[in-house]
Amino acid sequence: MEALGVFASVLPEIILTVAGLVLMLVATSEGEGIPRLVSWLAVAALAVAGLALTLPAVHAGGLIFDGLYSADAFSAFAKALIFAAAAVSILLAPRYFDADGGLRPEYAVLILFAAIGGSMMASASDFVTLYVGLELNSLASYVLASFLRRDVRSAEAGLKYFVLGALASGILLYGMSLLYGFSGTTAFAGVATAVGDGLSAGELFGMVFVLAGIAFKVAAVPFHMWTPDVYEGSPTPVTTFFATAPKVAAMALFTRIAIEALGPAGSSWQQIVIFCALASIVLGAVAAIGQQNIKRLLAYSSINNVGFVLIGLAAGTAEGVAAVLSYLTIYVVMTIGSFACVLQMRDKDGKPVESIASLAGLSQSRPGLAAALAIFMFSLAGIPPLFGFWAKFLVFDAAVAAGLTPLAAIGIAASVIGAFYYLKVVKTMYFDAPAEGYAEDRSALDYGVITLCAAVIVLGYLLNPLLGSASAAAAASLF
Repeated sequence: MEALGVFASVLPEIILTVAGLVLMLVATSEGEGIPRLVSWLAVAALAVAGLALTLPAVHAGGLIFDGLYSADAFSAFAKALIFAAAAVSILLAPRYFDADGGLRPEYAVLILFAAIGGSMMASASDFVTLYVGLELNSLASYVLASFLRRDVRSAEAGLKYFVLGALASGILLYGMSLLYGFSGTTAFAGVATAVGDGLSAGELFGMVFVLAGIAFKVAAVPFHMWTPDVYEGSPTPVTTFFATAPKVAAMALFTRIAIEALGPAGSSWQQIVIFCALASIVLGAVAAIGQQNIKRLLAYSSINNVGFVLIGLAAGTAEGVAAVLSYLTIYVVMTIGSFACVLQMRDKDGKPVESIASLAGLSQSRPGLAAALAIFMFSLAGIPPLFGFWAKFLVFDAAVAAGLTPLAAIGIAASVIGAFYYLKVVKTMYFDAPAEGYAEDRSALDYGVITLCAAVIVLGYLLNPLLGSASAAAAASLF
């Protein structure tokens, strides 16, 4: 019975693993309806796995498998975001791929396996589990990036992601080996005990390499170089997935390592996180100004937003971690909504259009779509009273409470720079001379996703009590 209780704690991963293996077999069948059947079954599996997160064994099971895996409220919170983002990325895909030869069933299967890897990353309490989850997520992501085999940009995106991802993986592995060599353990708790006696030179180098490897996955400066090219070249539904689920998983992993494994050395890793936060905010804002491609602009926007998330982590407190989780939740909604709008950008032949200039006059031809995209842009800029403002307020408040007032002040000042390129998109839609209109899209599903995300951004403050209590409880489980 005790063994059954242990496996109950990993029920979401078991559900997704079984579903992934079964759907791989289903995908080998021939028939026009197979890709959509596999997609809907994958979404159903993600929904069931999400429901499993409510089980006490899953969100309050503690350390299991001899400390390799942590089933707590923090991981459950992150997994809920990962599964939701993965499901939406599957739902938004069919209409996009219909214009390029049709959806293939392996797309949904790859998303499932990437979600399993992300789930393991969120629950990792040992460097071995960390690496297995990270690689499972990454390997599926490399294939997803190059999913359009006849598209040169997609193939290039997959190759760049693979090469740079392998380099980051090597850096991470080297850092893990150093921490293991100098602490004598791969468990986060054991590493925390070792660094609590004072950081040796070897442990310091190991910490730097580990944080550098994780910073690559969250696309924090200076490990961001892959993001614009991969986001632009990947199919838009894949880019939607990259910008949400893996980023949440990596940020959850980053937070768990900083708090659980390196908590006693907070003064050391805090300097690294502060540098990455400020560099990401500034570069993400400045580099986005000259972009003419909407997906590249959103890539730099994601780098910019990672900087704000890291401000919350830099606080190193329960309030800071709660702010990180709340920010990630709001960021996922804003990002999904933004990319759902980008998916509507198709010419009369149904081919995707990605130039910002093509948005000119959208307020006249598609007023509803223009209003929704304007809401997401204003929210990403942090303009009140939209929900994106609350996300930034939470991380700045946590930083001030932790005595990092200069960091918060610089972050607030730098956020003004970022507002410029978001407002440029709104100005193009509402004030520029109309460009050629987009093809009419009557997809109730796509419109439903856009409407729901926009409603959450506008009315999100009504959800504050629920989001605040959930993020606080999740953060408390790490301390």
